[in-house]
Amino acid sequence: MNTTTKNKGAVKAGEGKYIFALKELAGMDAGIGYSTAFGPVIEGERMQVGLINKTRGTGAKPHTHPNEQWNYIVQGTLRVRVGNEPELLCGPGTLLYFPANIVHSTVATTDEDVVFLTVKDLSHGIHGAAVDGTTDGGYFEPGHAPE
Repeated sequence: MNTTTKNKGAVKAGEGKYIFALKELAGMDAGIGYSTAFGPVIEGERMQVGLINKTRGTGAKPHTHPNEQWNYIVQGTLRVRVGNEPELLCGPGTLLYFPANIVHSTVATTDEDVVFLTVKDLSHGIHGAAVDGTTDGGYFEPGHAPE
């Protein structure tokens, strides 16, 4: 079994590692250059799973990645836009699907932090790329940027 991870900071599953206390694992940036997403990521042979946090009023710029993705919202509310569909507010219990190579963005509303479980195939890492080509960090609502 390959023990190397595709994502720096991820944990590799298998070889006796089958059960994970996600909330207790070290986190990693899960959207370097375009998102504030942060949390632990576990990699299997073909899938990756993360328990991701977005601080209130922050999130991901419009971006794409070559792998499809599922997000299940556990806590908080996300402003979600997928492709040319209208932006929607999505809360706990909502399952989001992002097809490969489709522009999408998710931003935590300003009232509370968001936690979601993400699942992506491992054909590509956890990261995507901002549509505008920038790599200067995530999206911040006014008054929510780091000081």
